[in-house]
Amino acid sequence: MPLYKTINVNKRTKVLIWKISEDVKTLSTNIDLNDKNQVRLDGMKSELHQKGFLSVRQLLKVAGYVDADVIYDDYGKPHLKDGNYISITHSFTFSGLIISEDIPVGIDIEKQREKILKIAHKFTPFEEYKTIANVDALISKLTIVWGGKESLYKIYGKKKLLFRDHIFVDDFNFIDEKTTGEIRYDGKTSNYDIHFLEFDGFTCVYAF
Repeated sequence: MPLYKTINVNKRTKVLIWKISEDVKTLSTNIDLNDKNQVRLDGMKSELHQKGFLSVRQLLKVAGYVDADVIYDDYGKPHLKDGNYISITHSFTFSGLIISEDIPVGIDIEKQREKILKIAHKFTPFEEYKTIANVDALISKLTIVWGGKESLYKIYGKKKLLFRDHIFVDDFNFIDEKTTGEIRYDGKTSNYDIHFLEFDGFTCVYAF
């Protein structure tokens, strides 16, 4: 069972990361899907997406839940029936979730790719990072910024936020593995802690 990493954020909040190395049949073992999610799985044409979906269900099992414990609201945000907070992510060969008993949470895993250099201006003032001469370091930093904004977007849970205009990630040093961020929308400002880690060419960012 490739549970790749467990992070105990605090006594009531936990991050679980799965490294996907199994085939679809193996990932389906001892997983019971509700009718809606079975239809959803059957409709996935990409094996990569099927594996991501099923590995998340394996992570739920590790956390003590089953597929039926997760419900989705009209915006597609997942909720747990017991009232705990949850956020889910998967990217290529990794999936992850964060669960908290008492605080809203968000998580994102991204593969570090040069493609982010081309789209950076869409989600952050790119000129802030032009002083970083090393391309790999720039890709790493922008991926963390994107992951932080994606995590905050998931916490907010509605479709109206714009990454560049409403979600802000404060500058950071890689060595700190954490920063802070804000959602500024509709005349209100909300503040969050953001943590990040890198592994196997991927970046995981989670916020609360």
